Amino acid sequence: MLAVVVAVGEFPRGVGLLGCVLVAGVSAWYGILRSRAARVVGLTVAVLAIALALGIIVVGGAPLVDLLVVAGLLVTLAAARGALAVHVDLPGAPAPHRPVLFFNLRSGGGKAERFELAKEARARGIEPIELGARDDLEVLVRDAVARGADGLAMAGGDGSQAIVAAVAAEFGLPYACVPAGTRNHFALDLGVDRDDVVGALEAFVDAGERRVDVGDVNGRVFVNNVSLGLYAEAVQREGYRDAKIRTLLDTVPEVLGPTGDEVAMRWRGPGGHEHRGGAAVLVSNNRYRLGRAVGSGTRPRIDDGLLGITVVGAVSWRDDEGHALQRPWREWSAPTFRVDAERPVAAGVDGEALVLDPPLDFRIRPGVLRVRVARKHPGASPSATLPDGIWAGVVELARIALGRDQRSATSQQGGHHGPDGSHGTGEAAS
Repeated sequence: MLAVVVAVGEFPRGVGLLGCVLVAGVSAWYGILRSRAARVVGLTVAVLAIALALGIIVVGGAPLVDLLVVAGLLVTLAAARGALAVHVDLPGAPAPHRPVLFFNLRSGGGKAERFELAKEARARGIEPIELGARDDLEVLVRDAVARGADGLAMAGGDGSQAIVAAVAAEFGLPYACVPAGTRNHFALDLGVDRDDVVGALEAFVDAGERRVDVGDVNGRVFVNNVSLGLYAEAVQREGYRDAKIRTLLDTVPEVLGPTGDEVAMRWRGPGGHEHRGGAAVLVSNNRYRLGRAVGSGTRPRIDDGLLGITVVGAVSWRDDEGHALQRPWREWSAPTFRVDAERPVAAGVDGEALVLDPPLDFRIRPGVLRVRVARKHPGASPSATLPDGIWAGVVELARIALGRDQRSATSQQGGHHGPDGSHGTGEAAS
């Protein structure tokens, strides 16, 4: 409310600020899409535009009010996130008798060693098995199952989580995700508290259980997503691990720039029409919530039985047949998806750099993974009950403030499914 009042009361100055922001955005995009001198010019103009905007704020005579507006917006987002926090009581299930924890000492900057996970696991009756530098994780997991393990847990990155989860799903064993990696995206969407690494071991002591989906591309299981195109090309390059942002920026002009060449991929949208190219294709195990102020980058559900598909490409005024405008962004859901190409395709599978032979056949495997989550952890994604849209969010917050909160993460349903199993936004008929 304060931001609206200030915007109306400071009308001329607000227009100037808006103009500076637009110039900065356009200039930055121009610079990112180009290299060498053109990149320097574009980014320099963007920085100057931002500096001018800051000057307008300072010279305008009310910098404290502006700072108060910014602080108010940040507090609003934090308060909304806290008010919409979720905790789900999952159905109970008997604890396994011979659970096994696999851990990687190198993951997450050495979290497993820092939190003494091996010691903590033994104290809870869980057998710890360390993954060595030359060990094959899948072989270790299958050996443990052959020896009688009836519960599997992994403390490591999402790539390692996918391997253990795949074996657990194959044998119908309960699985626990211990957030000992760097980002722990899968743990977040499962409802595991990423700040409570040791507490995640309670999944095999006092926990609830739910069934979730996994994705599959050409027989390889993924728990988060598979990226093709821009990001996948960048992670293949030498030096990416040491300079991720710079490597990614250097890849952008080659894919999206005026002389760039998008990866020659072919795919069909929800309308059934074939498309080519795509600077970035993201296929995820359930749909991500993208482009939102609260909950962005998380999956509201991980048991919806559908892949999330997002395609980003350079704007094209005509398609290959000279007919229609190709939008730079498409997003939809479907149980299967195929990407074809003339040559092997670089891919990032749960963050691991791989090269896959075409065609790439993606499919969802609904409800095949039995996941256990500690009772004291949330038990659902942070965006499980977040409403779509600003107005819907305001209404929901008002209901909570009035003591009428009726949210339920376990009963929330997915979007409308089309006759082909797809739903979502993007191309409805193209």
